Amino acid sequence: MHIPILTEQLWFPPVGDALPDGLLAAGGDLSPERLLLAYRSGIFPWFSEDEPPLWWSPDPRFVLFPENLYVSKSMQKVLRSGQFEFRINSDFTNVINNCAQVSRKGQPGTWITDDMVAAYTALHHAGYAVSAEAWQNGELVGGLYGVRLGKAFFGESMFSKVSNASKFAFIRWVQYLQAQEVALIDCQVHTDHLESLGATMIPREQFMLLLTQLV
Repeated sequence: MHIPILTEQLWFPPVGDALPDGLLAAGGDLSPERLLLAYRSGIFPWFSEDEPPLWWSPDPRFVLFPENLYVSKSMQKVLRSGQFEFRINSDFTNVINNCAQVSRKGQPGTWITDDMVAAYTALHHAGYAVSAEAWQNGELVGGLYGVRLGKAFFGESMFSKVSNASKFAFIRWVQYLQAQEVALIDCQVHTDHLESLGATMIPREQFMLLLTQLV
């Protein structure tokens, strides 16, 4: 099936035009302006090194409402133990580079290409992309990054070098966002890991309505 090929013009087709798998468009660039327009429009980039930028808006959408965060008894013990220190934006570069190096089941390589690293680093310097981090004995051992717009957070990737480190960072980050009155965390596509923490599927139409209210 045909999908639109983006040029220098800053636009996206309506998300309702996406293919059944969520693919909406290809091409364009990864400028801060285009990335911010994408997130505001319910769209995110996801592609491999040998592909042009591919833009997605799946239906249904995988999200976490902060009030539905599930913290198991074992993780409650980890949170109380003091084995990890939580930090925000203390080493964004290290976080995204670690995420890029994580090997993922069913994926031969990383989708966090050098161009993606550069693009989100630029978004970070502009004040939109943020990192949430788990530190242990002065070393970064886990974390995640994503984009914060208004009262919504769009998660991109996470990594862990020590058991429970990324889960610790995620839980602390969600708790922090809830205190900031953030009402929606976009997890994009389903993972068992995030489902175990309370994430759920919602129709794209509902997701888009929430974006108009929160972003």
